[in-house]
Amino acid sequence: MKQARMTLDRDYVVGRIDPRLYGSFIEHLGRAVYGGIYEPGHPEADEQGFRRDVLALVRNLGVPVVRYPGGNFVSGFHWEDSVGPVDQRPKRLDLAWFTTESNAVGLHEFADWAGKANSQVMYAVNLGTRGPENARDVVEYANHRGGSRLSDMRIANGRKDPLDIKLWCLGNEMDGPWQMGQKTAAEYGRVANEAAKMMKWVDPSIELVACGSSGSGMPTFGDWELKMLDECYDNIDYVSLHRYYGNQDGNTPSFLARSMDLDDFIHTVVSICDAVKGKKHSKKTVNLSFDEWNVWYHSNEQDKEIWKREKWGPALPLLEDVYNFEDALLVGSMLITFLRNADRVKIACLAQLVNVIAPIMTRNGGGCWAQTIYWPFLHASKYGRGTALRALVDTPVYDCADYEAVPVIDATATMDDEGGVTVFCVNRDLAEDYALGIDLRAFGGMKLTEHVLLHHDDVKAVNTEDAPMNVAPAAGPGGTVDGGRAEIRIPALSWNVLRFEKA
Repeated sequence: MKQARMTLDRDYVVGRIDPRLYGSFIEHLGRAVYGGIYEPGHPEADEQGFRRDVLALVRNLGVPVVRYPGGNFVSGFHWEDSVGPVDQRPKRLDLAWFTTESNAVGLHEFADWAGKANSQVMYAVNLGTRGPENARDVVEYANHRGGSRLSDMRIANGRKDPLDIKLWCLGNEMDGPWQMGQKTAAEYGRVANEAAKMMKWVDPSIELVACGSSGSGMPTFGDWELKMLDECYDNIDYVSLHRYYGNQDGNTPSFLARSMDLDDFIHTVVSICDAVKGKKHSKKTVNLSFDEWNVWYHSNEQDKEIWKREKWGPALPLLEDVYNFEDALLVGSMLITFLRNADRVKIACLAQLVNVIAPIMTRNGGGCWAQTIYWPFLHASKYGRGTALRALVDTPVYDCADYEAVPVIDATATMDDEGGVTVFCVNRDLAEDYALGIDLRAFGGMKLTEHVLLHHDDVKAVNTEDAPMNVAPAAGPGGTVDGGRAEIRIPALSWNVLRFEKA
């Protein structure tokens, strides 16, 4: 077998892992809400119409925060439409996704769902077609205890106690020409700053995410962050990043290398944040919220056909990517990248959670199942808590169409509060197993308690309602631990979770 080495030490630390690194996203888009988390009349529906089978899969992921209600949707959204008696809520055309929104599920209902999912709401305000006053209004409605017009409206709508939403997004992708109310960096920065001031005056305990550029490929990227932060640095807490990857040309080695681009993206935005910090002589550090990330390309053509046939229909089946095995491997490497940068990436939202580019799929009236990407996310969320370690990895590399010196073994590690160590590892080699030597001497006597393996011989293998475990985790081959040195067999083209505890 080929060889790779990893050295770990309890003092080689990246930083504490914010649990919100394992957040997700539900937008009023496609069947994420209607037919996804919410389907009255379904055999699994609860008294509010939320699917219990979907909730079980969500709770299993341990998602601590869910971004809502958008996304592009939020740039034309009136939050007032989503509260009050359901039969009095207006139906509106959604210009983001060319559908009709019923508002049957709104702020109260989604907060209830989040509670059932053991999660918190990360709420986005409309800074596209609306502005600071509307933003501060929804904070008052949601979080003020009572005695004001909007908080009393919430109480009259059936919620005496505040919703207590702590994390808020100041709009979405505001540099994008597809966005309702697109703005220049200076325009957005000013609006975001004024909204941030007013929102925090209503509730000083909240945290705010300002829109970064909608992608590093945008002509605005970099300059947008500099100008935007120059306007609002003092009043915001995080900058958002969004990134999706695809494998349109079918080149698996290049596709699996795309997490290298993710790492570069993170480092660039961190540098810009710190440059503005220096310019302003500020003592405050602005961190990152990677609040949209995933693989997204499978459904692009079918969505065009759906819009031709059914434009303005409700809950159209849009963005329903069916994920394969190689997608799961890239998702694993993206999670590894977030952990490597856990000192600055404090929030991340897998986009999205159900049906829409999602780890969970449903059939209207039928079952629900976990897609391939569900598994690495589950493992990272479950075991990637505590402290991110700075893993030193010595591995062979390869060149591909888009990148040079791509590590064959992509790996990192975390340490939990009891001193246990978890190694997350992707073997990008299509044909060769590797023997991964891990130096654990700094941790004292350790034993390998579990090797979880995700592998399939077909990189295009998928899960379906009829075959939900076609691509599913199994026990890995494991290895030996002797004198603080482990040697573990890492099969070709695989996602691996290695759990070590004190002997």
